[in-house]
Amino acid sequence: MVREDGKRNFALRESGGDESSVFSGNTPRQAALKAARRLEPGSSEEDAERVELQLREKGTDKVHIYDGWAWEETAPDDKPDWMPNEITEANVAKKGIEHLEE
Repeated sequence: MVREDGKRNFALRESGGDESSVFSGNTPRQAALKAARRLEPGSSEEDAERVELQLREKGTDKVHIYDGWAWEETAPDDKPDWMPNEITEANVAKKGIEHLEE
């Protein structure tokens, strides 16, 4: 269901079907990137472990499936004072959409 500001809510599904967290975004990819940033980061993008992320769009039976991974990078030189020196970057690749039969 779309909110007034155009964002949609996506619930992160665990392997057993439990929905542990909710991420919002204008697109499913935006929510998947937010979820991927919470993964255990690797030392580089190539070394990062790929994890399957299943995001169910709230109010629908659609489950968006992504491979997500995260890694640590050095923050840019012009970073604000509050930002740490190491930041977590993330990326996702869409695998497809499934429909729940509940």
